[in-house]
Amino acid sequence: MTTPPLAVVTGAFSYSGSAIARALHARGFALRTLTNRATPLHPFDGPIDVQPLQFGDEGRLAASLRGARLLVNTYWVRYARRGVGFEQAIRNTGVLLRAARAAGLERVVHLSVSNPSPASPLAYYRGKAEVERLVAAAGLPHAIVRPTLVVGARDVLVNNIAWFLRRLPVFAMPGSGSYRVQPVALDELGELVAEAACSPEPALTLDAAGPDTISFEELVRAVARAIGVRPRIVHVPGWLSLAALGFLGLFLGEPVLTRAELAGLRAELLVSHTPPRGRTSVLAWLAAHGQDLGRAFASEQARHFRRS
Repeated sequence: MTTPPLAVVTGAFSYSGSAIARALHARGFALRTLTNRATPLHPFDGPIDVQPLQFGDEGRLAASLRGARLLVNTYWVRYARRGVGFEQAIRNTGVLLRAARAAGLERVVHLSVSNPSPASPLAYYRGKAEVERLVAAAGLPHAIVRPTLVVGARDVLVNNIAWFLRRLPVFAMPGSGSYRVQPVALDELGELVAEAACSPEPALTLDAAGPDTISFEELVRAVARAIGVRPRIVHVPGWLSLAALGFLGLFLGEPVLTRAELAGLRAELLVSHTPPRGRTSVLAWLAAHGQDLGRAFASEQARHFRRS
């Protein structure tokens, strides 16, 4: 009996990591995850070896990767917290890549973001570009997958738009709302990452984007239709929208939308400039899943920081 190849996924119990793990498992990979979560946010329904994600001990990290053929890295931070910001996340990723090379891995697949740039005014996108540079310089066959706006069960943006629409009489639209997004379905992102993992190309970079490019206001209205509400949308200056969301964030215990995230939305950084690889229409996806959207607030801290 042939032993299946081993793939290591950082954060296989997380939002995107769980979809990637499912897609790799369907392709015959045995799975190991590196994670610091005690309780899975998105449990993986299959056998999986669980090891700690330990950046402070590079030797131990290499040992946890040994025997694997493939590393899929989803590690990153949305915003600085608990002393870990973008610069530290870059250094941590460098440690992970050195450990992967020391462990003799055959391929690395890195989950990035659409439109990273070392010249970006936004630290998030500059950091993503720097990590891509580290991946390319690591000396291993690699693939970089750049998702746009990922839409799926319990995603932070669309689910929480629905959460607000279900509870508030007015939706404060930052600015005109005409800036565009190009969502990709979570399961299709998993499939695209798995395809990149199995590709024979030694250096591959691709965008993960769906077929629909729509304005942010169109997205909000589509979410409202899907959950069966008629929103009163009020256009407000971006600073006022951020102030209101910041106030709500005090009660929710975390940022709802950061200034940098709004700037990225308004700059249309969640739109791909290559032909779409995803086939699932976000409008069709919302219509099919509207009854479940916004029932609970999707917490970023629960996704990445809480251990139970």
